[in-house]
Amino acid sequence: MSSMCPSPSLATHKAITHYENFPVASWLCPPHLRGVIAAIYHFARTADDIADEGSSSCAQRLQDLAEYRLELDAAARGGQLGKRWSHIFEPLKTAIRDFSLPVSLLGDLLDAFCQDVRKTRDRAQYANRTELLEYCGRSANPIGRLLLHLYGLHDPQDLQKSDAICTALQLINFWQDLSVDMPRDRYYLPQSDCQVHQISMDELFARQPSPKLMSLIKMEADWARHLMQQGAPLVHRLPGRAGWELRLVVQGGLRILEKIESLKFDTLTQRPVIRPAETPLLLWRALRM
Repeated sequence: MSSMCPSPSLATHKAITHYENFPVASWLCPPHLRGVIAAIYHFARTADDIADEGSSSCAQRLQDLAEYRLELDAAARGGQLGKRWSHIFEPLKTAIRDFSLPVSLLGDLLDAFCQDVRKTRDRAQYANRTELLEYCGRSANPIGRLLLHLYGLHDPQDLQKSDAICTALQLINFWQDLSVDMPRDRYYLPQSDCQVHQISMDELFARQPSPKLMSLIKMEADWARHLMQQGAPLVHRLPGRAGWELRLVVQGGLRILEKIESLKFDTLTQRPVIRPAETPLLLWRALRM
């Protein structure tokens, strides 16, 4: 699963288990929004686990996600909920009602999780950046748009900056996690970019570091950094604690890119993470934004 993607403290705490797209009602989150943000988080986290965790077959995962979507539809209508995920959908039902959450954005997340299952089943690569961006538009960007909705920001330029940040964080997560994702048959390096660097599928799947592969990962990291820089001015649009939360999110993502570079872009065999000792650095950089 990208305020809008991991805060440094959460990214560090969750480094081995889950890399979160947004912090869970952290102390920087406005208190009156902690409940609704937690409800969104648990909805997304559970759906992601259905798609990604355990030993279920792809067919079973897709069936469970279809049933999960039916529960979302019931929650959106204010209807009767089933027992299986009542602990998820009862709070979400209240949040949808009390905050007029755009349910279509929650549905987009489920579409992305289903796509992940199918791509993994088929060992399929994304054809090009356009296809990968379309995926990020459903897997990451809805989180930012939901949060902007809660903060009362609806300006199209703000939404575009939010999308840039969330997509950047999703891409950073991909390039950070190559050593984890590729053995699980998840391939996010676009096929067209591999072709530019004359990397065959056999070379990619072998995951042996080479100058060509490191050059490819550098190019992808530069892409993510550019998107992050495009979205970063949004931090000045969010009020109070929310703005500070987003500053830390942006700096956390940029710090991961620095760590990828320090590994000479070899994330095929290593996974960089942010350590607790780096928090003062991130706070200082956030202050200077």
